[in-house]
Amino acid sequence: MVITKEAVLEALRTVQDPELFKDIVTLNMVKDINISDGRVAVGVELTTPACPMKDKIRGDVNAALARVPGVTAVQVNFTAQVRGSGPSAGASGPASAGKPNALPLVKNTIAVGAGKGGVGKSTIALNLAVGLAIQGAKVGLMDADVYGPSIPTMAGLEGQSPTVSGDRMVPLLVGPAGHGIKVMSIGFLVPKEKALIWRGPMVHGVVKQFLEQVEWGELDYLIIDLPPGTGDVSLTLSQQIPLTGAVIVATPQEVALMDARRAVRMFQQLGVEILGVVENMSYFVCEHGQEYDIFGRGGAQHMAQTMGLPFLGEVPIDMTIRQNGDTGNLIGNYQPGASANAAMTGVTELLAGQISIRNMTRPAAKKLSLQISD
Repeated sequence: MVITKEAVLEALRTVQDPELFKDIVTLNMVKDINISDGRVAVGVELTTPACPMKDKIRGDVNAALARVPGVTAVQVNFTAQVRGSGPSAGASGPASAGKPNALPLVKNTIAVGAGKGGVGKSTIALNLAVGLAIQGAKVGLMDADVYGPSIPTMAGLEGQSPTVSGDRMVPLLVGPAGHGIKVMSIGFLVPKEKALIWRGPMVHGVVKQFLEQVEWGELDYLIIDLPPGTGDVSLTLSQQIPLTGAVIVATPQEVALMDARRAVRMFQQLGVEILGVVENMSYFVCEHGQEYDIFGRGGAQHMAQTMGLPFLGEVPIDMTIRQNGDTGNLIGNYQPGASANAAMTGVTELLAGQISIRNMTRPAAKKLSLQISD
């Protein structure tokens, strides 16, 4: 029985991307087909290396090709090419209309915000950057929380300073071999205990400098840790770059959620899409395995549902998360066997999925073509 590429393609048209609800052929995800003695090898290009549906796609491809007469074995080879928002995507709405993109080599810019302080926003921002980098993406982390820059401590970079190349600052690189994250923070430029008593224009200037005068280079994702609340930094970002979207971090109790809702409305008013909500400090598991809902578990998830927003997951109160942040153990939460690994990985993968959905469903992404190598 001769197996043709046409027969293989026809079978693959029955395989849908679980998040985009279109088949992988139409989405231009099939990049290579090789057939030899009943064995079929298919190259599938994912929209992010952190794809949460990789195993589902693999299983569906195997099942679809197993129905093709003559196929005796199937091999699925995954690659990943992160899609970008692009300066013309209009992600940041009317505030940035007609303005040049200050980060033309950065595919996706994700603001991580919160309505109030103390909800673990910086912890989530850092771990999102680490999770995406571990999966193989090129990642940067910009600490825009100018009044309370905690990223240098949590990233293990305290006391270090960026270098200067020409008229541009070079961000510090941190992380294990092959997973380096480019990091820039005001905490690198001022003494550790110095209070920044700045008015809005000075804050605007620093954020603008971090966008325009830092050598970020080519990145798949730039995670931006915002200060809490609905102030100048968020407005500055929306005016300077086309934000892919924002992530809102909240704890479950109603007092925190009131401010989180305000943060959501602020981004929506600026025309910035909400990529999802993270419920941090969702619950606590004691040494005997008993779960305690200290802050009233599920509040942020309910908020996301009622506001029509994606929910990215729950992160528990975990002593190791605090310890890793205090000691600058950058990848501690992602180590095999780490108690926070599953929660952090889940949030990261769901965020990557939401970014892919946003980029693949915007108008400019609909013009797709199929390319199959011989």
